[in-house]
Amino acid sequence: MPDFLLEIGCEEIPARMIDAASRDLRERVGALLSRERLAGGEVTYFDTPRRLAVIAAGIAAAQADVIEQVNGPSVSVAYKDGQPTPAAHAFAKKAGVDVAQLERVTTPKGEYLAAKITKKGRSAAEILAELLPKELASIYWPKNMYWRKPNERFVRPVRWLVAMLDGETIPLEFEGIRAGKSSRGHRILSDGPVTIAHASSVYVDCLRAAKVLGRSERELQIRKALDATTRTIPGARWREDKALLDTVVNLTEFPSVILGGFDPQFLALPEEVLVTVMRDHQKYFAVEDANGKLAPHFLAVLNTDRDPQGLIRHGNERVLRARFNDARFFWQTDQKKSLLERSDSLKHVTFQKDLGSYFDKTLRVQRLCSWLSEILKQSGFAVRPGVIHKAACLAKTDLTTELVKEFTELQGIVGGLYARAQQLDESLPEATRFAIADAIYDHYKPESTDDDVPRSMEGAVLSVGDKADTIAGMFALGLVPSGSKDPFALRRQANAIVKVIAEKKLPLRLSDLMRDARAGYQRSEAEVKFVASEKYSESVATFFRERLEFYLRDVHGYAYDVVKAVLGADAEDVVDAVQRAEAVKQVLHLPEFQAIGAACKRMRNILKQAEEKGITAAAKFEDLPESAQEEKNLAAYVEVNGPKVETLRAKREYGDALRLLSTARGPVDAFFDKVMIMVEDAKLRANRLALLRTLLKEFSTIADFSEIVTEGKP
Repeated sequence: MPDFLLEIGCEEIPARMIDAASRDLRERVGALLSRERLAGGEVTYFDTPRRLAVIAAGIAAAQADVIEQVNGPSVSVAYKDGQPTPAAHAFAKKAGVDVAQLERVTTPKGEYLAAKITKKGRSAAEILAELLPKELASIYWPKNMYWRKPNERFVRPVRWLVAMLDGETIPLEFEGIRAGKSSRGHRILSDGPVTIAHASSVYVDCLRAAKVLGRSERELQIRKALDATTRTIPGARWREDKALLDTVVNLTEFPSVILGGFDPQFLALPEEVLVTVMRDHQKYFAVEDANGKLAPHFLAVLNTDRDPQGLIRHGNERVLRARFNDARFFWQTDQKKSLLERSDSLKHVTFQKDLGSYFDKTLRVQRLCSWLSEILKQSGFAVRPGVIHKAACLAKTDLTTELVKEFTELQGIVGGLYARAQQLDESLPEATRFAIADAIYDHYKPESTDDDVPRSMEGAVLSVGDKADTIAGMFALGLVPSGSKDPFALRRQANAIVKVIAEKKLPLRLSDLMRDARAGYQRSEAEVKFVASEKYSESVATFFRERLEFYLRDVHGYAYDVVKAVLGADAEDVVDAVQRAEAVKQVLHLPEFQAIGAACKRMRNILKQAEEKGITAAAKFEDLPESAQEEKNLAAYVEVNGPKVETLRAKREYGDALRLLSTARGPVDAFFDKVMIMVEDAKLRANRLALLRTLLKEFSTIADFSEIVTEGKP
């Protein structure tokens, strides 16, 4: 069974696009091999800035022959007086068999003639040459390039292709390039083409010899080089930055590291400014001393093996010096106008073309945060509404500063730094001013599920209010994320709201939050363009349910059925949902709950079938003379334990409530074993349906146990 290699080589691919495209290509090739009955061993991938490659070990050299049954005319048409008609002869000819070899098969429509046809398998080379170009053209890229002809479209111009089965070339063509055995090594460190002898690990060895390393090798080499270079500075260490490391890994094929320095006078600027310039603009790693303070050095990752004369180092130092000088100039210029004086300038900064300016947004966020502060105060939270109000007033003013215009990554952070550096109000105590500054500094957080939430309660309220206002306005306009399209990053902002509420344990229901956020747009010019409030509420509820499901599954790691069960009971209270999910997880392994889950499915199905047939349940269960003892016992159990479960649920003592519910297994099993629900007696049937409805309601207050997967579990 041959190994298969595919490499598509092109101009340098943007670093941020490589990982997703590489996974996409591997999945597409794997699916193609499975679909065409060619799959063998593992499909691995290899990617660098100039290439995407997959290696499939031990695939089939050709498809296996398949015997298929083809149905023809009905027997009544195919035979007359026991003799085959022209219809039978025509079918036999089409199937390539003798009439005598035709068989009779019985189908739901009657008896028909059938023939067994052997479908010859095609060679792997033929299939791959035909189908791979379509898969390559279907790779998703956030942005494509067009060149030469209008139909030639890829992330970057394709320069070479390698497609091989063991040592043989597959006659594949894509975007005018024919596949061969010749790849290319490092653009600077290798000479000429690289001939691939075999479609296996030999490929990786050939590239390594041509100074091209795989992703894991590049990351390891960079880490070792960062460590070794930093050790030349006593007591120093490089600042770990996973996102930056992933970026430079995807910018290089054979990396090395150089150490550079800058004038210590620049350390008078805030560390956030210096690190942002180094990290986001120059892709440099920051260096810190033994106390964690920023040192006047940086580490740059090169896509070559050396800088013997220091020319690259000098060039990087010169560029960084210019960037730091710009940052210092902008910082000093911005101090001539305080954040308070910048508030009116927000009237000229557009938030969204239909939703007005950032000045309008500031007023809405202030009102929303005031409502949220009141909810928190009534729930016993220590929160300072004045701090929140002042922070909301100033949160967006840094958008008018020169520093943020130049370094947009620093929005929010610059506002916090300026609020701390400037005298906002002489009557404000320093601690209050710092609290306002911290809330402004943190109000964009968290920017991902891995990011920290705001440090203070005031920052958390401002973060939630700001993001809720954005989501409400966009959804009210009908600008709902779909598929991979989310131009306003609404999913990220909703994820942040869920994370802040969960980790700060805020008593906020999502529907109430988004209702109040939309209310902030009342009597605005944008309101005439809004969708109906019912449509808004429905789409927002669905959207946040998906975000809460993502948070429970991908952040907390709860099983799919546990999340479905928990959200089936209530998907509005984030803190409560997390607590219920944890409680369900703790008892899910118990046999009693596996049985209750199966019983809940049965109850739901019976009630659904009854509804579809127009059979109504009684208003409530009654003890009828015809009632079986088992249903009386079950009703008595519900009457005694229902209030107890409700009391525990109200206290959020979900573990105890679920353990109490588990004692229902005995009477529930006895009821289903001995009692027929859908009996002829209408009154008795309606009474038993009422009991099922009551029982299902009692079981579903904490989680919808009918969503729990019981099949295949012990």
